[in-house]
Amino acid sequence: MKAMILAAGKGTRVRPITYTIPKPMIPILQKPVMEFLVELLRQHGFNQIMVNVSHLADEIENYFRDGQRFGVEIGYSFEGQIVDGVLEGKALGSAGGMRRIQDFSPFFDDTFVVLCGDALIDLDLTAALKWHRERGSIATVIMKSVPWENVSSYGVVVTDELGRIKAFQEKPSAEAALRNSINTVIYIFEPEILDYIPSGQQYDIGRQLFPKLVEMNAPFYGLTMDFEWVDIGKVPDYWQTIQSVLKGEIANVAIPGHEVAPGIYTGLNVAVNWDKVDIRGPVYIGGMTRIEDGAKIVGPAMIGPNCSICGGATVEKSVIFEYSRLGPGARLVDKLVFGRYCVDKTGATIDVQAAALDWLITDARQDSPFMSPTADQPPVTTLSKQDKVSHLSGY
Repeated sequence: MKAMILAAGKGTRVRPITYTIPKPMIPILQKPVMEFLVELLRQHGFNQIMVNVSHLADEIENYFRDGQRFGVEIGYSFEGQIVDGVLEGKALGSAGGMRRIQDFSPFFDDTFVVLCGDALIDLDLTAALKWHRERGSIATVIMKSVPWENVSSYGVVVTDELGRIKAFQEKPSAEAALRNSINTVIYIFEPEILDYIPSGQQYDIGRQLFPKLVEMNAPFYGLTMDFEWVDIGKVPDYWQTIQSVLKGEIANVAIPGHEVAPGIYTGLNVAVNWDKVDIRGPVYIGGMTRIEDGAKIVGPAMIGPNCSICGGATVEKSVIFEYSRLGPGARLVDKLVFGRYCVDKTGATIDVQAAALDWLITDARQDSPFMSPTADQPPVTTLSKQDKVSHLSGY
């Protein structure tokens, strides 16, 4: 059976991570979120997968290749072109990407599934496919019920008593919402759906295709199912996902590495004197990371591979990406560190280099975290070290 994973978006709401990592490749404890989707598809018999790519396409293609090592076949549809010798992505929209694949050569010749490449799910696709076919639906939206107070964060799907879709509400208030069933961006389509998508232009499934189906009174249904759905839409969502995984709250996502103590997992060759540090799980520490004497780590926390946590540094309920060095005075609570950026759990971001805080957070591969000023780069002295530590902890 055939499926498509939507992976062409820029992931602007997950910046700064998506400056260098495409959204489907964002790691859930070292494993890309899209890999979980490929595994799910394979488990339910979907072994031919097309992926539309654009932003940082090479990162996705070089990891998954032809899909052989994942037990499936994978093909890629690049959306963009070379301009003045530079490869530039230009996404065609979720529906436009489907149509491009079909125009190239008719791939979708039977019922197929479309998934967004940035969510963790444990959906029973086999049961959903059976329901779709029994209804004779041309398109089925998989929905999930959420608490009424949360509907304003999602697209609401309005159906009749038979499940036929009658309308959509985009992020309505709790008072205005007609239903609490939301669109999870998991779709089941018949090949005929491609007839309603124009060729060679940007076209969106939710904003353009679906309203057309409602207007036509097409056999278009919504199915509410009880399943785990973790949407990594924004940096705070990602931070919360890692917290939940470490606490064992997300099914089918295991903590990697070796459990060296209750709730403490490590990758290969971690350098740490366990009797001289304060580490309280759940914590994951990536391979070849050094934790110096006197450091404190309080879970749920993830320290990526090849990091260096200096003595006196504190990491609490935070996510630290690979090759990060935290200086002796660093104190990170409810934070995410990615390269030169530090983000709090609300999404507020600080560039540690621009803020002259790179003596606290820097790249672990540098010979020295202390950068000598040059004639062209005078030292920044507007804040004392103590002021800067307070600024980082409290923003």
